[in-house]
Amino acid sequence: MSSPLKIHILGCHSASPKANAFPTAQIVEIRNQLIMVDCGEGTQVRLRQQKIKFNNIKHILISHLHGDHFFGLIGFLSTLSLLNRQASLQIFAPKGAKEIIMLQLKFSKTSLSFPLKFNVLESENSEEIINNSKFRVQTIPLNHRIYTNGFLITEKPAKKKLNIEKVEKLPISKAYYNKIVNGEDIVLDNGHKIANEELTLPPDPVKSYAYCSDTAFKPDIVPLIKNSTVLYHESTFLEIDEDLCKKTKHSTAKQAGIIVAKAEVGYLILGHYSARYKNLDAFKQEAKTVFEPVSIAESGKTYMFK
Repeated sequence: MSSPLKIHILGCHSASPKANAFPTAQIVEIRNQLIMVDCGEGTQVRLRQQKIKFNNIKHILISHLHGDHFFGLIGFLSTLSLLNRQASLQIFAPKGAKEIIMLQLKFSKTSLSFPLKFNVLESENSEEIINNSKFRVQTIPLNHRIYTNGFLITEKPAKKKLNIEKVEKLPISKAYYNKIVNGEDIVLDNGHKIANEELTLPPDPVKSYAYCSDTAFKPDIVPLIKNSTVLYHESTFLEIDEDLCKKTKHSTAKQAGIIVAKAEVGYLILGHYSARYKNLDAFKQEAKTVFEPVSIAESGKTYMFK
């Protein structure tokens, strides 16, 4: 059985932080691997509150260099060093992020205890940036005031499931179970060959997470995120203030709903709300006019998809 996909919302509001509103940061848990997506101020505190172990994070994805999406990064790196981290850390971020971090380390005379690897993102086209045995990540080019990417995180296919009811009726040693789930046929002692399809059940469907923040309405991302399990999409404004989207290059809740409906994604999470709105349920109601199911992101909330 494959592990669930979990989205830990550390922060999901726009611009400056408030007492109970934190800027963007998430932890994506996929195939038991932890990926940090954006790192706004307060990320370390939110990680502590959700009891997520700092040293289990091996990859950090930064969408763009606006402060509410990466001003927490230098503090997080410094704390990792205080924790005497030894394992290397991979950061994928737009051009300029490395220079900013290295200057902060230089002038604060901070030496990290672990290898730090920066991977520069600058392509205007979607590109694969991670591909390992557990998952793959590709960028989703977005349309914001500065160079910005979203990310599509897709788990690798799980092994087949053992049809235990069928296997236990045959003289097959448990020592062969691992070979069976890895796709091998089995030959019995009497020479009879049993095809793998007779002994296994299909694996769980592959799960994927699409993250899109910040961006103006951009329908051409639909093919990239087609049939994803879940989409997190910014919804800074409501339709009544759609005119503000043109200047700021953000989206409305309804526009997020249109994107997810066109892409036939299974679930929509809205976030990055402007502080001008007091009733966040209005975002959910607006998106529901074009798509369901939809949820309003909350700092401290974890979404799980099995």
